[in-house]
Amino acid sequence: MAKCKFCLKEITWMKDGRKNVPVDQDGGIHSCEEMKNSRRSLRTITPTTLSPEEIAKYEKSINEKAKK
Repeated sequence: MAKCKFCLKEITWMKDGRKNVPVDQDGGIHSCEEMKNSRRSLRTITPTTLSPEEIAKYEKSINEKAKK
């Protein structure tokens, strides 16, 4: 048995097509408020706040990783 890293409830993982889905012990899909709140708090970067040099640096590092 696995534990949800947000609410620490016991869950199991099941395949749903190509995705793994967390399932509660009662058989329903697991979705807790802690997980939803953590996704809302992710920091997002808007492209307008970055300089063209910073954007080029990020694109270069992404392209280098893709070549490997």
